[in-house]
Amino acid sequence: MITSPAFAGKRYAVLGLARSGMTAAATLVESGAYVLAWDSRDEPRQALAEWIDSGRMELSDPVTADISGYDGVVVSPGIALNKHPIAEAAARAGVPVIGDIELFAMARADLPRHRVVGITGTNGKSTTTSLVCHLLECAGVPARVGGNIGVPVLGADPLPEGGVYVLELSSYQIDLTFSLDCDVAALLNVTPDHLDRYGSFEAYAASKERLFEMQSRSHHAVFGIGDNETRTAARMHAAQRDPGLVRLVDGADLALLQQEWPSLQGPHNLQNAAVGIAIVEALGIKKAQWKKALRTFSGLPHRMERVAEANGVIYINDSKATNPASAAPAIAAFPPIDRGSGPEPRLHWILGGLPKGDDLDECKPFFGNVAAAYTIGDAGPLFAEILAPYTVVHRSEMMAEAIRQAMAVARPGDIVMLSPACASFDQFRDFEARGQVFCQIVAALIEDEHDQGAKS
Repeated sequence: MITSPAFAGKRYAVLGLARSGMTAAATLVESGAYVLAWDSRDEPRQALAEWIDSGRMELSDPVTADISGYDGVVVSPGIALNKHPIAEAAARAGVPVIGDIELFAMARADLPRHRVVGITGTNGKSTTTSLVCHLLECAGVPARVGGNIGVPVLGADPLPEGGVYVLELSSYQIDLTFSLDCDVAALLNVTPDHLDRYGSFEAYAASKERLFEMQSRSHHAVFGIGDNETRTAARMHAAQRDPGLVRLVDGADLALLQQEWPSLQGPHNLQNAAVGIAIVEALGIKKAQWKKALRTFSGLPHRMERVAEANGVIYINDSKATNPASAAPAIAAFPPIDRGSGPEPRLHWILGGLPKGDDLDECKPFFGNVAAAYTIGDAGPLFAEILAPYTVVHRSEMMAEAIRQAMAVARPGDIVMLSPACASFDQFRDFEARGQVFCQIVAALIEDEHDQGAKS
C-alpha cells in the first residue's frame, strides 16, 4: 500500500469502512497516524482489532466523538454531505472533511517520480480511464487505474519511477479533494445526474469543474465538446492557459479508424477514444503507439459489451447505461441497414428500471434505429407510452421475458441490446448484477434454442 511520513504523528477520523475507507485507515495507521474509525456495520469494525489492540486506533463515531484538533475526517464518497450529520460535526470542530484521493494527493511528494491523470464526466469515465491505462502500458509506461475504478489508489504499492496513476474521479470524490494537481485532467461530458445530492444541475457541473481549478496552469486539460457545459468550461480554461495546453476533442477525425476498434463502437466511444488519445499524447505517446494499441483494447463489462452471437443476431450488454444520456449513443451506434428493399431498423432495445427522470429526450433523435422496444421495471409503463408512437413496444416487465420476446423476432443482422437508461435498484442490486443476469439469460436461451434445433 502507499504510506507517507506526511501523516506521521497526526490524528484522523475515518467514517465508512468499505474498500476505500478501510484502505485509507490502513494507510494512515501504517504511516504513523492515530485513527478514530467507524462504520455502522459490525464486520468491518471487527477487522480492525489488531490496530485497536496496538493502541494506534480506536472505534468511535466521529459524529458524536470529540474530534477537535484532528487533521481531517476521511469519509466515503457514498456519504451524502448534504444530508449526513458528519458535515456539521466536522464544521463545529473546525476539521476538514476529505476523501482517500486527497490523502493520495498529500502523499505524492514521497512517491517515486510519477504523473497523475484525472478523468471525470457523467458518462464514459470507466471506459476512458481503462483505455488510457491500456495505451500507456502498450507503450511501455507503468500505469495503474484507481479512484472510482479498480482497487483504491492507496491500496497497491507505489508505481516505479516514471509511472502514471490514471484516476477515474466521480463528482463525489472531487468534492472531498482539495490539492490534487493532475498532470493531465479531462472532462468527458456533463449531463443531469445526482441532482438529489447537489440540488441543481449548475452545482453538479461546478463540482466536476473543480478538478481543473486544482491544477497548475502549466498542466494539460482535455475536454469533450458534446454538451454546452463542457464546452463552456473548455473555453474558460483555454483562456487561462498557454496555447496547446487545452484540447477540445469530438472524435470526428477518428471516425474512419473506429472500424478497427471492436470494443469502441458508437459515437460515445468515438469521443471516449478521442479524449483518451489526447490524454496520452499530452503524456508523450506517439500516434504509431496508440493507433496499434487501440486495436487490442478489450473494453469493460456492461459497457457496449458484445456477449453473444447466434443465428446472425448479436447480443449486447450495455447495463452501465443508467440514464437516457448514456443510452442515447448506444442506440445511435446501430443505424438501419438495407436488406434489399431500403433501410430497415435492426435494434431490439431492452430498457427500463428505476427512472432518473420522466422522459427519453436524449434518446429521441435515434428512435428511428429501433425495430422494437421491450420495457421492464418501474419505468416500463412510462417508457412504453413514450415509445409507442415511434416503434413496436412490448411491455415485457421482466428481463427474461424481454430477451425471449426479442430473440423470437430478431433476424440475421439484428442487434438485441440491454441499454436500460435507468438505475437498476428496482429489480437488481446494481448495474453489474443486472448485466450479469442479461448475459446468463441470453446464454441459457441460446443453448435451449440450439438443443431444440438438434432434437428436430
